[in-house]
Amino acid sequence: MPEFLNFETLQHFADQFGLVYMTVIFSGIVLFLLRPKAKANARDAASIPLHDDAPRS
Repeated sequence: MPEFLNFETLQHFADQFGLVYMTVIFSGIVLFLLRPKAKANARDAASIPLHDDAPRS
């Protein structure tokens, strides 16, 4: 095994890649939730429990 592929090097690479991956995922979720159409969708979803579609027997 080459010397540069030791455990510490691979662990450091995995840590950095994980940090970048989680940052990208978090930023994507935030941007998805802050897009212009999201406000209307969130308002519609929040009012679902208030709708009385089925008559009670």
